[in-house]
Amino acid sequence: MRVPATLVRGGTSKCWLFRQEDVPDDLGRLERLLVGAYGATDPVQLDGVGGATPTTSKAAVVRRSDEPGIDVEYLFGQVGIGVGTVEWGSNCGNCATAIALWSVTRSLVPVTGDVTTVVMRNTNTGAVLEAQVDTRGGVVHEFGTQTVPGTRSGGVAVGLTFLDPAGGSIGAMLPTGEVAGALSVDGEVLRVSIVDAGAPMALVDAPSAGRTGVERLAAIRSEVPRLRAVRHAAARAMGLVAGRTEPADAVPKVGLVGSPAPYVTSAGDPVGGSDYDVSVRMLSMNDAHPAIGLTSAVGVAVANLLDGSVVAARSAAPGRSRLRIGTPAGVVTVDSTGVGEDGPRRVTIHRAARILCEARIFVPGPPLPASA
Repeated sequence: MRVPATLVRGGTSKCWLFRQEDVPDDLGRLERLLVGAYGATDPVQLDGVGGATPTTSKAAVVRRSDEPGIDVEYLFGQVGIGVGTVEWGSNCGNCATAIALWSVTRSLVPVTGDVTTVVMRNTNTGAVLEAQVDTRGGVVHEFGTQTVPGTRSGGVAVGLTFLDPAGGSIGAMLPTGEVAGALSVDGEVLRVSIVDAGAPMALVDAPSAGRTGVERLAAIRSEVPRLRAVRHAAARAMGLVAGRTEPADAVPKVGLVGSPAPYVTSAGDPVGGSDYDVSVRMLSMNDAHPAIGLTSAVGVAVANLLDGSVVAARSAAPGRSRLRIGTPAGVVTVDSTGVGEDGPRRVTIHRAARILCEARIFVPGPPLPASA
């Protein structure tokens, strides 16, 4: 097969975007196509277009929406690395940023002056997102100067807002009914907040795990087995899996939360303890996230609004609608508005995107029909 696709950087991720009409409708056939295109069974994805890291082995299938108030819909896939599978159970805010810019360039959404709004629905989770794409001068831009922590390269500015994110995946902002509690993991008791906002996640109080929350990536990588065990225990506690079923690697999100303290970013830039409000070190699949996923940032910001949560307990700005999160790549700012008992109505993060290439991917294997 020769499959048309576009590679787009969104925030700190790279995502191959496919038009719905160019790929199979059947999920099984689509999964086989992506595994072949990415070279997913190879741990370095050498014989494919995958990036061999969780933040660069992503895909989305996009279509124009027929639903009133929604411009485009997308199915997000986290393509496996070293395995022949794709996980379909989550969302990716960085890829949504990429989709917003791509949708404007492809005229799925017409330019409307200096800023063009794109409303998207993630079909994996049902989440609705609103993007504000910089179209100054009434034109689509190929390059921009907006930067985000995790890369010094500029891109087109995109403000990404998650609409009513609390309880979007499971149906309850606090799936266990507790703001924070003890979670037993392999004989160890950790203090954890289990939250569904942006995505289901388990946020571990770093000091209860003997950590600070400002560790370098190498130290977090050494914590991967332990944090995976937290993910598995939390998945059962929030009802994502039952019995001995193995939880997926994409959700729940899991990470360590600590108080602000001075640290040095992965790029060597110093960050002072007063420069941000709370430190977070998240996993991405089964590796340390080089920054923070946007769905995770949303959950951290929502947890900061909850008195008694792990985040609020360690935050220098508990309960505030603006939260500055210290990540390995630098400080990410999240704004929550319309805060009520059911959580905020809108959670916004400022990102950047850039279209990198248009391509036809040569996929090994027999031809697959475009429709099931």
